Amino acid sequence: MLGVAATASFASAADWLQFRGPGGTGISPEANLPVQLDAKSVTWKINLPGRGLSSPVIVGDKIFVTACSSTEQDRLHVLCFSAKTGAKLWERQFWATGRTMAHPKTSVAANTPCSDGKRLFCLFSSNDLLCLDLDGNVLWLRGLTRDYPNASNSLGMAASPIVVGDTLVVPVENDSESFSAGIDVATGANRWKRDRPKLACWATPVLVPDAKSGQPLVVLQSGPGLSVVDARTGQEAWYFTDGASTMSSSVFAGGVLYVPSKGMAAMKPGAAGVHPETVWHNNQLSPATASPVVLGDKLFTLNSAGILTAADISDGKRLWQLRTTGPHSATPVGFGKHLYLVNEKGLVQVVDTSAPEGAVVSTLDLKDTIIGTPSIAGRAVFIRSDKALVKLGGS
Repeated sequence: MLGVAATASFASAADWLQFRGPGGTGISPEANLPVQLDAKSVTWKINLPGRGLSSPVIVGDKIFVTACSSTEQDRLHVLCFSAKTGAKLWERQFWATGRTMAHPKTSVAANTPCSDGKRLFCLFSSNDLLCLDLDGNVLWLRGLTRDYPNASNSLGMAASPIVVGDTLVVPVENDSESFSAGIDVATGANRWKRDRPKLACWATPVLVPDAKSGQPLVVLQSGPGLSVVDARTGQEAWYFTDGASTMSSSVFAGGVLYVPSKGMAAMKPGAAGVHPETVWHNNQLSPATASPVVLGDKLFTLNSAGILTAADISDGKRLWQLRTTGPHSATPVGFGKHLYLVNEKGLVQVVDTSAPEGAVVSTLDLKDTIIGTPSIAGRAVFIRSDKALVKLGGS
């Protein structure tokens, strides 16, 4: 597990460095986050220059967010704000070099950035890949469409990159020139590149340890299943061919990988040449766009209509279902015994998962379209909408 834990050695454990935060779990180690929400819970709200679905990334007091503007969504924005005050610290703008077509529900700024604690890596649906330092200086950039001109799909790309040591894993999975690549964080050059199934896929990679060496392996997910590769070389260590979601991402927690696969499957990761051990499978647990979340001894799935299902992580048996107000696209995030759910109309719902059947304990209507997943840091929840970046709680 040391290899997995060491991927962000320059950052604090309380930072939120990628899609779904620490380890890609969606769960924060923070305490004292706001639970009883009302209008006074909004610490600040900042208008953004364009749309986006990407989650905020937080490093120390800096919060980073991407956006896109113009009729063609070809103006790309990377913005940095003070997490404490909301003051804008800097903004950089770029022209997209690749395709900017996207479904009306999504955006060219759909992929969540990631950070190793000293650099920020931004991937856009146009396949423009940028590396900046935390002060906004451009270190390198690549227009991946120039190298791979057919890497695109008609709905737009949304899978997010992750950092593994000195390698940036970039998923460019689509129905034409489909691949995932390992990029040198210092230079932007390819370390490795793997062809992937020619299917549109919006699932973000996650890390699991090699069962023998403990070194980090990258779970690449697509319709046919999983290909789990060495983060340093891209060489496949093990695979799973019983299908997987192309929308919701897997989650690794407590030594078990939970995969959206014809319902949900739980498996203990394998090693080079050693296949995973399936712990359980339940075809009645059906995440939609939102990815599954493990909180305590429960696994949670959320469907588009707003049905939150809790299952026992030991055997996958359903414990309870709670009807929340939908529709939902964003993945829940949480801390302690609570989950934050944000629906597409901007309604934030706080769920107490320790209640016998789960319970919504408070709500707050932000009155804007929200598709992106919230982020947590500094005892606060950060939510980006179509128009704004909002901070709930904190100091």
